[in-house]
Amino acid sequence: MRDDKSTGNSFFSNFWSSALRAKPLPSHSDSINLQAVSGDGLVRRLGLFDLLLIGIGASIGAGIFVVTGTVAREAGPGVTISFLLAGASCVLNALSYAELASLFPAVVGGAYLYTYSAFNELTAFLVFGQLMLDYHIGAASIARSLASYVIAILELFPLFKDHIPSWIGHGGEPFLGVFSINILAPIILVFLTIVLCRGVGESSILNSVMTTTKILIVLIIICIGAFKVDVSNWSPFVPHGAKSVLSGATIAFFAYVGFDAVANSAEESKRPQRDLPLGIMGSLIICATLYIGVCLVITGMVPYKLLDEDAPLAEAFKSKGLKYVSVLISVGAVAGLTTTLLVGLYVQSRLYLGLGRDGLLPKAFAKVHQTRHTPINSQVWVGIIAGVLAALLNVHVLSHILSVGSLTGYSVVSACVVTLRWKDKASSSGQISKRFISRESEGILCLILIGCCGFATGAFFRFDVSFIFMIVAAVIAALAAAALYCRHAYTKPTGFSCPGTPIVPAVCIFFNMFLFAQLHYEAWGRFIILNIILISTYAIYGQYHANPVASTKPQDGNV
Repeated sequence: MRDDKSTGNSFFSNFWSSALRAKPLPSHSDSINLQAVSGDGLVRRLGLFDLLLIGIGASIGAGIFVVTGTVAREAGPGVTISFLLAGASCVLNALSYAELASLFPAVVGGAYLYTYSAFNELTAFLVFGQLMLDYHIGAASIARSLASYVIAILELFPLFKDHIPSWIGHGGEPFLGVFSINILAPIILVFLTIVLCRGVGESSILNSVMTTTKILIVLIIICIGAFKVDVSNWSPFVPHGAKSVLSGATIAFFAYVGFDAVANSAEESKRPQRDLPLGIMGSLIICATLYIGVCLVITGMVPYKLLDEDAPLAEAFKSKGLKYVSVLISVGAVAGLTTTLLVGLYVQSRLYLGLGRDGLLPKAFAKVHQTRHTPINSQVWVGIIAGVLAALLNVHVLSHILSVGSLTGYSVVSACVVTLRWKDKASSSGQISKRFISRESEGILCLILIGCCGFATGAFFRFDVSFIFMIVAAVIAALAAAALYCRHAYTKPTGFSCPGTPIVPAVCIFFNMFLFAQLHYEAWGRFIILNIILISTYAIYGQYHANPVASTKPQDGNV
């Protein structure tokens, strides 16, 4: 009996000691060595222009032709304000990403790496798992949408019209509620996986061509549509009040998701400390400009009440006698989805590479091909997962459980900025009493409180609870942010610095959790269930194999 208790106590003791350890921040010399070693692993081929295109390619897909119209039906011409607010929120989140990308310029990992260094191993693994489910389901969904657009373009030709079975590209009839056969989607994924395995140079060229095509088509659409705008359609500008604009902003926020892909290109950037922050912020600002331009055009061409739900932009141009523009829109959608899918697969493989190096996943994921300089094992694995999901599942029914990983990941990254700024000063000042709680624990509790208040405010807003409760929750969050500001000293990083720390990161956490509360109930359930699975996986495998110190030192991971 005593042996069983001793074994149990030993297991939990080892579990917590492993779960709470953090990855050491690399010194300046280690960073230089890692950058040098990465030349033998992942190759530094990406310049600022490439990083900008990666960010734009990840963020703007077919959604620019659909989401803008969907939000406009609810918010009216005020959809422009919705996208402006969502863009401003994403810019605030991007400031945190930009600072951390500048602080960790040498290695891959993104949000997972930042969390590992700022908090602990288990939290980093949970962030990785939540992001991965978003990425995997998202990649499969995008692949099926891309296949459907490709078939739609082929059906413009009489030879193919009404002669292509639905299970080829549009997806067969669903059975058992979830399953639906699609042949073209996994074929597209195989092609893109091969491109990514051949090297970052080849994939960067494809992304550059497709993203440039997409941007040109969007600009052409905006210019043509501007001549068909009737300014009377913009009056009233906010027909359904401020609440509709704010609700629209919660939907529009997800149209910007993807700028974090730039941070995951750290190890392949030529000048990461300079170019990563510029790439993150620049791509986001360009995306916001394009979205706002499309919003102004679409609501000016057609009264918002008459916008089509499925293809609002295409139908708006058809109503003005410009049917040829709808062909351009289809081509732009194909280009947009291709780049979004390509960058998504690229990001996933780099995250798997980071976990393989740290030992949280089998070392096979850490292997980098000696001549191609790509993580082929990770890339093929990502392609297989996405291909199976895209071929067999009606992934659109799973879309309402998406965005959990992105919102939690963004929130944790914002918290990382705060903790990494004051972490080293925790023991250097005696101004704060440690009789009951340490300085670091106090700060983390404040961050958690801000997140909880953001969720509570969002839930009160969603269920139309009295406005007083929303004010109380917001005031509590403001007091927690004030405590972070007044009771901690903050250093300034040598590279890019997020302005307004800790207030700006605190605002990001609050608003991200506000949006989290707007997600489907099943998304909340997915968050809890997946965390249980991830904790179990870590307890069985991760805690025994992880080695955070080894991955901060130069090592050879080639095959």
